[in-house]
Amino acid sequence: MTYQPETLMKIITANLNGIRSAASKGFFPWMLAQQADIVCVQELKAQAADMAPDMLVPRGYHGYFHYAEKKGYSGVGIYAKRKPDAVIEGLGIPEFDAEGRYLEAQFGKLSVVSLYLPSGSSGEERQAVKFRFMAAFLPHLMELRNSGREVILCGDWNIAHTEKDLKNWRGNKKNSGFLPEERAWLTQVFDEAGFVDVFRKLHPELEAYTWWSNRGQAWAKDVGWRIDYHIATPGIAHTAQSAGIYKEQRFSDHAPLTVDYNYAL
Repeated sequence: MTYQPETLMKIITANLNGIRSAASKGFFPWMLAQQADIVCVQELKAQAADMAPDMLVPRGYHGYFHYAEKKGYSGVGIYAKRKPDAVIEGLGIPEFDAEGRYLEAQFGKLSVVSLYLPSGSSGEERQAVKFRFMAAFLPHLMELRNSGREVILCGDWNIAHTEKDLKNWRGNKKNSGFLPEERAWLTQVFDEAGFVDVFRKLHPELEAYTWWSNRGQAWAKDVGWRIDYHIATPGIAHTAQSAGIYKEQRFSDHAPLTVDYNYAL
């Protein structure tokens, strides 16, 4: 019997907090050096006209984007070494599609989604938008779960799920991103819709973060939140071999999250 080496599929998710800003801080040379199969990016804060050629089509990658209508706001993208069989832009819900929050690339039986959930931190109005998105998105997640496809949703979900997922959980119980309703909704995603938090599956107890406030000394003191995820259907989640948060360089206020899956793309 011949030895069959593992076929690792590397997927990175990174909230760039402005693709032009991240590019100026060296994101693309770093990304190319990772040799990832798929890279999901969020918060482009750009439109097509703002995108330089190396942002649209980095060397060796196909690029796909869902821009927000509002300038300098939101937007998601997917870079893939292999051209997808299909790309789905948006959820079919005008309010949210205008903000460029959902992009799905299909490769055979696998769907990879770049997702940017609304933030409610700027006030009650945006928190209401976030709750509306959550209410509309859960049925979509159920549909994905029941589609028979393997699905990996990569991105900034803007919710820390448990007390292990943010440093200062005691002080944030009434703040957007750690509200009881938000955390209960994420529990529904895992327990009722049947998705898996891939990082937490691999590291059940590790307190590690992907976002740090620009206030105070949050980055220096590692007072962070884990709000960027790979959330996947059980079949593909079970193949995850390793997960890492990259902190050696800073491209934005978020850190890239990489997962290796034992899966042939």
